[in-house]
Amino acid sequence: MAQIYYDLIKKGLKTIDDVPARWKAAVQALINAEAG
Repeated sequence: MAQIYYDLIKKGLKTIDDVPARWKAAVQALINAEAG
């Protein structure tokens, strides 16, 4: 599920604020990993 939100954020369809609290930390970790 986190990967789905991550992909939507990358496509510009969602922002981290749109991600439910349950998944927010995991999605943020994916974003941070990509950023380096």
